[in-house]
Amino acid sequence: MSSWYYVKNNEKQGPVSKEEIKNLTEQGAITDDTLLYTAGMSGWKAKRELNLFSQAGPDLPPVPSGGQSAHEIDYQVFGEEMQFVEIELDPGESAVAEAGSMMYMTQNVKMSTVFGDGSHKSSGGGFMDKLLGAGKRLITGESLFTTVFTHTGSSGKERVAFGAPYAGKIIPVDLKSIGGTLICQKDAFLAAAKGVSIGIHFQKKIGVGLFGGEGFIMQKLEGDGWTFVHAGGNIVEKELQAGETLRVDTGCLVALKPSVSYDIEFVGDVKSAIFGGEGFFFATLRGPGHVWLQSLPLSRLAGRIYSAAPQTGGTRKGEGSVLGVLGDFVDGD
Repeated sequence: MSSWYYVKNNEKQGPVSKEEIKNLTEQGAITDDTLLYTAGMSGWKAKRELNLFSQAGPDLPPVPSGGQSAHEIDYQVFGEEMQFVEIELDPGESAVAEAGSMMYMTQNVKMSTVFGDGSHKSSGGGFMDKLLGAGKRLITGESLFTTVFTHTGSSGKERVAFGAPYAGKIIPVDLKSIGGTLICQKDAFLAAAKGVSIGIHFQKKIGVGLFGGEGFIMQKLEGDGWTFVHAGGNIVEKELQAGETLRVDTGCLVALKPSVSYDIEFVGDVKSAIFGGEGFFFATLRGPGHVWLQSLPLSRLAGRIYSAAPQTGGTRKGEGSVLGVLGDFVDGD
Protein backbone atom coordinates (compact mmCIF):
# COMPACT_ATOMS: atom_id res chain seq x y z
CA MET A 1 0.00 0.00 0.00
CA SER A 2 1.27 3.46 -0.89
CA SER A 3 2.57 5.56 2.01
CA TRP A 4 1.46 9.20 1.95
CA TYR A 5 2.70 12.29 3.74
CA TYR A 6 0.96 15.61 4.31
CA VAL A 7 1.80 19.05 5.70
CA LYS A 8 0.06 20.39 8.80
CA ASN A 9 1.18 23.50 10.70
CA ASN A 10 4.26 23.65 8.43
CA GLU A 11 5.38 20.18 9.55
CA LYS A 12 5.44 16.91 7.63
CA GLN A 13 3.00 14.30 8.95
CA GLY A 14 2.86 10.59 8.13
CA PRO A 15 3.24 8.08 6.76
CA VAL A 16 -0.48 7.34 6.32
CA SER A 17 -2.47 5.24 3.87
CA LYS A 18 -4.81 6.52 1.18
CA GLU A 19 -7.81 5.49 3.30
CA GLU A 20 -6.44 7.46 6.26
CA ILE A 21 -6.09 10.50 3.99
CA LYS A 22 -9.79 10.18 3.13
CA ASN A 23 -10.73 9.81 6.82
CA LEU A 24 -8.66 12.86 7.78
CA THR A 25 -10.42 14.80 5.02
CA GLU A 26 -13.84 13.87 6.43
CA GLN A 27 -12.64 14.99 9.88
CA GLY A 28 -11.49 18.34 8.49
CA ALA A 29 -7.83 17.75 9.33
CA ILE A 30 -6.96 17.72 5.62
CA THR A 31 -8.44 20.19 3.11
CA ASP A 32 -8.19 20.59 -0.66
CA ASP A 33 -5.25 22.96 -0.10
CA THR A 34 -3.26 20.50 2.02
CA LEU A 35 0.04 19.49 0.42
CA LEU A 36 0.46 15.72 -0.14
CA TYR A 37 3.34 13.55 -1.28
CA THR A 38 4.04 9.89 -2.00
CA ALA A 39 6.92 8.01 -3.61
CA GLY A 40 7.06 8.55 -7.37
CA MET A 41 5.68 12.10 -7.36
CA SER A 42 7.89 14.90 -8.64
CA GLY A 43 7.06 17.08 -5.62
CA TRP A 44 4.42 18.12 -3.09
CA LYS A 45 0.98 18.81 -4.57
CA ALA A 46 -2.25 20.21 -3.17
CA LYS A 47 -4.93 17.58 -2.60
CA ARG A 48 -7.20 19.27 -5.14
CA GLU A 49 -4.62 18.49 -7.85
CA LEU A 50 -4.70 14.73 -7.19
CA ASN A 51 -7.63 13.04 -8.90
CA LEU A 52 -6.74 9.91 -6.95
CA PHE A 53 -8.82 11.35 -4.07
CA SER A 54 -11.72 12.64 -6.16
CA GLN A 55 -14.83 10.58 -5.46
CA ALA A 56 -18.20 10.41 -7.23
CA GLY A 57 -19.75 8.61 -4.26
CA PRO A 58 -18.82 7.26 -0.83
CA ASP A 59 -16.52 4.55 -2.19
CA LEU A 60 -16.88 4.76 -5.98
CA PRO A 61 -14.31 6.31 -8.28
CA PRO A 62 -15.60 8.70 -10.93
CA VAL A 63 -16.67 6.93 -14.12
CA PRO A 64 -15.24 8.42 -17.31
CA SER A 65 -17.50 9.40 -20.19
CA GLY A 66 -15.91 6.74 -22.42
CA GLY A 67 -17.80 3.95 -20.60
CA GLN A 68 -14.93 1.52 -19.90
CA SER A 69 -12.47 2.39 -17.16
CA ALA A 70 -9.08 1.04 -16.18
CA HIS A 71 -8.62 -0.90 -12.97
CA GLU A 72 -7.93 1.32 -9.95
CA ILE A 73 -4.60 0.31 -8.47
CA ASP A 74 -2.30 1.49 -5.70
CA TYR A 75 1.45 1.56 -6.13
CA GLN A 76 4.77 2.46 -4.56
CA VAL A 77 8.09 3.21 -6.27
CA PHE A 78 11.23 1.91 -4.56
CA GLY A 79 14.89 2.74 -5.10
CA GLU A 80 16.85 5.71 -6.34
CA GLU A 81 18.89 4.93 -9.47
CA MET A 82 17.69 1.39 -10.25
CA GLN A 83 14.01 1.65 -9.38
CA PHE A 84 11.12 -0.76 -9.35
CA VAL A 85 7.41 -0.20 -8.88
CA GLU A 86 5.23 -2.40 -6.67
CA ILE A 87 1.56 -2.48 -7.65
CA GLU A 88 -1.10 -3.46 -5.13
CA LEU A 89 -4.09 -5.37 -6.50
CA ASP A 90 -7.53 -5.97 -5.02
CA PRO A 91 -9.42 -9.18 -5.95
CA GLY A 92 -10.10 -9.22 -9.68
CA GLU A 93 -7.78 -6.31 -10.46
CA SER A 94 -5.05 -6.65 -13.07
CA ALA A 95 -1.92 -4.88 -14.25
CA VAL A 96 -0.27 -5.20 -17.66
CA ALA A 97 3.44 -4.98 -18.36
CA GLU A 98 6.13 -5.49 -20.92
CA ALA A 99 7.29 -9.08 -21.27
CA GLY A 100 10.29 -9.73 -19.03
CA SER A 101 9.82 -6.75 -16.71
CA MET A 102 8.27 -8.64 -13.75
CA MET A 103 10.43 -8.67 -10.62
CA TYR A 104 8.24 -10.62 -8.16
CA MET A 105 4.61 -11.39 -7.40
CA THR A 106 2.78 -12.72 -4.38
CA GLN A 107 0.92 -16.02 -4.05
CA ASN A 108 -2.51 -15.29 -5.52
CA VAL A 109 -1.33 -13.34 -8.55
CA LYS A 110 -1.78 -15.26 -11.80
CA MET A 111 0.33 -14.40 -14.83
CA SER A 112 -1.03 -14.79 -18.35
CA THR A 113 0.27 -13.74 -21.75
CA VAL A 114 -2.12 -12.01 -24.15
CA PHE A 115 -1.95 -11.07 -27.80
CA GLY A 116 -1.84 -7.29 -28.12
CA ASP A 117 -1.71 -4.66 -25.41
CA GLY A 118 -3.98 -6.30 -22.83
CA SER A 119 -6.45 -3.40 -22.81
CA HIS A 120 -10.22 -3.78 -22.89
CA LYS A 121 -10.18 -2.57 -26.50
CA SER A 122 -7.94 -5.36 -27.77
CA SER A 123 -8.94 -8.18 -25.41
CA GLY A 124 -12.68 -7.57 -25.52
CA GLY A 125 -13.07 -7.61 -29.32
CA GLY A 126 -12.61 -10.19 -32.01
CA PHE A 127 -9.51 -11.57 -33.64
CA MET A 128 -9.01 -8.51 -35.87
CA ASP A 129 -9.09 -6.18 -32.85
CA LYS A 130 -6.43 -8.27 -31.14
CA LEU A 131 -4.37 -8.43 -34.33
CA LEU A 132 -4.56 -4.64 -34.69
CA GLY A 133 -3.44 -4.16 -31.08
CA ALA A 134 -0.51 -6.52 -31.60
CA GLY A 135 0.39 -4.83 -34.86
CA LYS A 136 0.57 -1.44 -33.15
CA ARG A 137 3.02 -2.83 -30.61
CA LEU A 138 5.13 -4.41 -33.34
CA ILE A 139 5.38 -1.08 -35.18
CA THR A 140 6.63 0.66 -32.05
CA GLY A 141 9.37 -1.95 -31.62
CA GLU A 142 7.69 -3.85 -28.77
CA SER A 143 6.79 -7.53 -28.47
CA LEU A 144 3.57 -8.85 -30.01
CA PHE A 145 2.54 -9.97 -26.53
CA THR A 146 2.01 -8.35 -23.16
CA THR A 147 1.74 -10.02 -19.77
CA VAL A 148 -1.32 -9.58 -17.56
CA PHE A 149 -1.05 -10.08 -13.78
CA THR A 150 -4.38 -10.69 -12.01
CA HIS A 151 -5.36 -11.05 -8.36
CA THR A 152 -7.24 -14.37 -8.52
CA GLY A 153 -8.05 -14.59 -4.81
CA SER A 154 -11.33 -13.63 -3.16
CA SER A 155 -10.01 -11.31 -0.45
CA GLY A 156 -7.03 -9.31 0.73
CA LYS A 157 -4.30 -7.54 -1.19
CA GLU A 158 -1.77 -9.05 -3.58
CA ARG A 159 1.30 -7.39 -5.06
CA VAL A 160 3.34 -7.55 -8.23
CA ALA A 161 6.53 -5.58 -8.92
CA PHE A 162 8.19 -4.49 -12.15
CA GLY A 163 11.84 -3.47 -12.47
CA ALA A 164 13.36 -0.74 -14.62
CA PRO A 165 15.47 -2.05 -17.55
CA TYR A 166 18.39 0.34 -16.90
CA ALA A 167 19.47 3.13 -14.55
CA GLY A 168 16.97 5.95 -14.40
CA LYS A 169 13.59 6.84 -12.98
CA ILE A 170 10.08 5.40 -13.14
CA ILE A 171 7.46 8.07 -13.82
CA PRO A 172 3.92 7.33 -12.56
CA VAL A 173 1.29 9.13 -14.64
CA ASP A 174 -2.43 9.22 -13.88
CA LEU A 175 -3.90 9.41 -17.39
CA LYS A 176 -7.23 10.57 -16.00
CA SER A 177 -5.63 13.69 -14.54
CA ILE A 178 -3.93 14.73 -17.81
CA GLY A 179 -6.86 14.28 -20.18
CA GLY A 180 -6.53 10.57 -20.95
CA THR A 181 -3.62 10.56 -23.42
CA LEU A 182 0.18 10.55 -23.10
CA ILE A 183 2.64 10.54 -26.02
CA CYS A 184 6.02 8.99 -25.16
CA GLN A 185 9.16 7.55 -26.71
CA LYS A 186 8.83 4.05 -28.16
CA ASP A 187 10.54 2.08 -25.38
CA ALA A 188 9.30 4.13 -22.41
CA PHE A 189 6.29 2.03 -21.36
CA LEU A 190 6.89 -0.26 -18.38
CA ALA A 191 3.51 -1.19 -16.87
CA ALA A 192 -0.04 0.06 -16.38
CA ALA A 193 -3.42 -0.73 -14.89
CA LYS A 194 -5.42 -3.06 -17.11
CA GLY A 195 -7.61 -1.00 -19.41
CA VAL A 196 -4.88 1.37 -20.55
CA SER A 197 -4.49 1.13 -24.32
CA ILE A 198 -0.98 1.11 -25.82
CA GLY A 199 -1.20 2.53 -29.32
CA ILE A 200 0.90 4.43 -31.82
CA HIS A 201 1.34 8.12 -32.56
CA PHE A 202 2.53 9.14 -36.03
CA GLN A 203 4.62 12.26 -36.49
CA LYS A 204 2.86 14.27 -39.20
CA LYS A 205 5.89 16.38 -40.10
CA ILE A 206 8.57 14.72 -42.23
CA GLY A 207 11.37 16.73 -40.60
CA VAL A 208 10.38 15.62 -37.12
CA GLY A 209 10.20 11.98 -38.23
CA LEU A 210 13.62 12.07 -39.90
CA PHE A 211 15.59 14.22 -37.45
CA GLY A 212 13.55 14.33 -34.23
CA GLY A 213 15.35 11.46 -32.52
CA GLU A 214 12.18 9.43 -31.92
CA GLY A 215 11.40 8.67 -35.59
CA PHE A 216 7.98 8.83 -37.22
CA ILE A 217 6.31 6.59 -34.64
CA MET A 218 5.95 7.10 -30.88
CA GLN A 219 3.82 5.34 -28.28
CA LYS A 220 0.39 6.66 -27.34
CA LEU A 221 -1.01 5.60 -23.97
CA GLU A 222 -4.76 6.15 -23.58
CA GLY A 223 -7.19 5.51 -20.77
CA ASP A 224 -8.13 6.67 -17.30
CA GLY A 225 -5.76 4.64 -15.11
CA TRP A 226 -2.21 4.74 -13.83
CA THR A 227 0.61 4.05 -16.24
CA PHE A 228 4.35 3.82 -15.53
CA VAL A 229 7.01 4.91 -17.99
CA HIS A 230 10.77 4.67 -17.57
CA ALA A 231 13.53 7.05 -18.63
CA GLY A 232 17.29 7.35 -18.13
CA GLY A 233 19.13 9.46 -15.57
CA ASN A 234 17.09 12.08 -13.73
CA ILE A 235 13.69 13.41 -14.81
CA VAL A 236 12.71 17.03 -15.31
CA GLU A 237 9.07 18.08 -15.71
CA LYS A 238 8.17 21.32 -17.46
CA GLU A 239 4.77 22.98 -17.69
CA LEU A 240 4.77 25.09 -20.84
CA GLN A 241 2.38 28.01 -21.12
CA ALA A 242 0.58 28.82 -24.36
CA GLY A 243 3.19 29.89 -26.92
CA GLU A 244 6.13 29.15 -24.59
CA THR A 245 8.98 27.37 -26.38
CA LEU A 246 11.58 24.95 -25.03
CA ARG A 247 14.47 23.57 -27.10
CA VAL A 248 15.92 20.24 -25.99
CA ASP A 249 18.28 17.60 -27.29
CA THR A 250 16.30 15.27 -29.53
CA GLY A 251 17.10 12.23 -27.39
CA CYS A 252 16.14 13.81 -24.06
CA LEU A 253 12.41 13.96 -24.72
CA VAL A 254 10.56 11.25 -22.77
CA ALA A 255 6.88 12.16 -22.97
CA LEU A 256 4.50 15.03 -23.65
CA LYS A 257 0.82 15.82 -23.61
CA PRO A 258 -0.91 15.93 -27.01
CA SER A 259 -1.46 19.69 -26.66
CA VAL A 260 2.31 20.30 -26.95
CA SER A 261 3.54 21.02 -30.47
CA TYR A 262 6.69 19.06 -31.40
CA ASP A 263 9.00 20.29 -34.16
CA ILE A 264 12.72 20.32 -35.01
CA GLU A 265 15.06 23.29 -35.45
CA PHE A 266 18.52 23.54 -37.03
CA VAL A 267 21.20 24.39 -34.44
CA GLY A 268 22.20 27.57 -36.25
CA ASP A 269 25.47 27.13 -38.12
CA VAL A 270 27.47 24.32 -39.68
CA LYS A 271 30.46 24.72 -37.32
CA SER A 272 28.30 24.28 -34.22
CA ALA A 273 26.53 21.33 -35.83
CA ILE A 274 29.76 19.52 -36.71
CA PHE A 275 31.97 20.34 -33.74
CA GLY A 276 29.46 21.20 -30.99
CA GLY A 277 28.67 17.57 -30.22
CA GLU A 278 24.90 18.18 -30.05
CA GLY A 279 24.01 17.14 -33.58
CA PHE A 280 22.38 19.18 -36.33
CA PHE A 281 18.93 19.65 -34.80
CA PHE A 282 17.13 20.57 -31.59
CA ALA A 283 13.66 19.37 -30.65
CA THR A 284 11.41 22.42 -30.28
CA LEU A 285 8.49 22.03 -27.88
CA ARG A 286 5.78 24.69 -27.86
CA GLY A 287 3.07 24.91 -25.21
CA PRO A 288 0.58 24.74 -23.75
CA GLY A 289 1.12 21.44 -22.01
CA HIS A 290 3.32 19.27 -19.83
CA VAL A 291 6.55 17.61 -20.95
CA TRP A 292 8.91 15.10 -19.31
CA LEU A 293 12.65 15.17 -20.07
CA GLN A 294 15.47 12.73 -19.24
CA SER A 295 19.09 13.61 -18.49
CA LEU A 296 20.60 10.38 -19.87
CA PRO A 297 19.06 8.87 -23.02
CA LEU A 298 19.81 5.18 -23.44
CA SER A 299 21.34 5.87 -26.87
CA ARG A 300 23.85 8.28 -25.31
CA LEU A 301 24.79 5.77 -22.60
CA ALA A 302 25.11 2.95 -25.13
CA GLY A 303 27.27 5.13 -27.37
CA ARG A 304 29.71 5.90 -24.54
CA ILE A 305 29.95 2.21 -23.59
CA TYR A 306 30.46 1.15 -27.20
CA SER A 307 33.18 3.75 -27.86
CA ALA A 308 35.05 2.70 -24.70
CA ALA A 309 34.94 -1.02 -25.48
CA PRO A 310 38.40 -2.44 -26.37
CA GLN A 311 36.87 -4.37 -29.26
CA THR A 312 36.02 -1.07 -30.96
CA GLY A 313 39.38 0.57 -30.29
CA GLY A 314 38.54 2.03 -26.89
CA THR A 315 41.07 2.27 -24.07
CA ARG A 316 40.81 1.73 -20.33
CA LYS A 317 41.40 5.30 -19.25
CA GLY A 318 42.33 5.80 -15.61
CA GLU A 319 44.02 2.43 -15.21
CA GLY A 320 47.59 3.68 -15.11
CA SER A 321 49.17 0.61 -13.54
CA VAL A 322 51.31 -1.61 -15.74
CA LEU A 323 49.41 -4.53 -14.22
CA GLY A 324 46.50 -3.55 -16.45
CA VAL A 325 48.56 -4.26 -19.57
CA LEU A 326 50.09 -7.43 -18.07
CA GLY A 327 46.69 -8.59 -17.01
CA ASP A 328 45.37 -8.23 -20.56
CA PHE A 329 48.42 -10.16 -21.85
CA VAL A 330 47.83 -13.01 -19.41
CA ASP A 331 44.14 -13.11 -20.24
CA GLY A 332 44.88 -13.21 -23.94
CA ASP A 333 43.34 -9.79 -24.69
